[in-house]
Amino acid sequence: MSDPLVLIPARLAATRLPNKPLAEIAGEPMIVHVWRRAVEAGIGPVAVATDAPDIAEAVARAGGRAVMTRTDHVSGSDRIFEAVEKLDPEGRHDVVVNVQGDLPTIDPAAIAASIVPLSDPAVDIATLVAVIARDEEKTNPNVVKMVGSPISSSRLRALYFTRATAPYGDGPLYHHIGLYAYRRKALQRFVGLAPSPLEMREKLEQLRALEAGMRIDAVVVDDVPLGVDTPHDLDRAREIIAARASDPKVEATFGSDPMPLL
Repeated sequence: MSDPLVLIPARLAATRLPNKPLAEIAGEPMIVHVWRRAVEAGIGPVAVATDAPDIAEAVARAGGRAVMTRTDHVSGSDRIFEAVEKLDPEGRHDVVVNVQGDLPTIDPAAIAASIVPLSDPAVDIATLVAVIARDEEKTNPNVVKMVGSPISSSRLRALYFTRATAPYGDGPLYHHIGLYAYRRKALQRFVGLAPSPLEMREKLEQLRALEAGMRIDAVVVDDVPLGVDTPHDLDRAREIIAARASDPKVEATFGSDPMPLL
């Protein structure tokens, strides 16, 4: 692992919150806030991968970089693969981090932590989880759980992802956070695979990798970042960022609201 590249897929096709990446938060579009958090992670260059000129222009006005991609991608992973091939045809970047474009309050330290498991050559993909704290989320199918085998107190090897309550019995349940760090070759392999049976059944794209025998490890972080998917989510994000702007010492409580996954 020598040179990560951070990519943020973004498009304007959301139905519950139209034009979501351009929604205003503290005077800037949401996609710009996500771009800033990714830059603050300090792990490598950052670019937004989009099919919308308006998004690209908003990022450029903020001093960021955007790359235009096709309009027919079915997932963010497909979009970032096209973007990395355009930005880095020489293959210099050997790790690609996929940060969702609707996480304006994400902790930059969590983004940085996502690449740590890739120091193990056996790991193909790395991601994040947080312990579920609220009982109602344990049975909520919108809260995706990762079943994993502990490697250390802060890292697990993923065995399965599910919308059900799992695993059974005493012990923590882990809320999966849809941020991924791929080895470049693993990303190439992943986007070339057909959707898998369990992926289609659970509607969770990451199961495609597990069914293909790819290894996913997860870092345990403290909080689930707020995923903005509705007008209510947007109001919460505005409150959190306003609180941080007025007092940098304020630590907003995100809770464990469901966040959209790829």
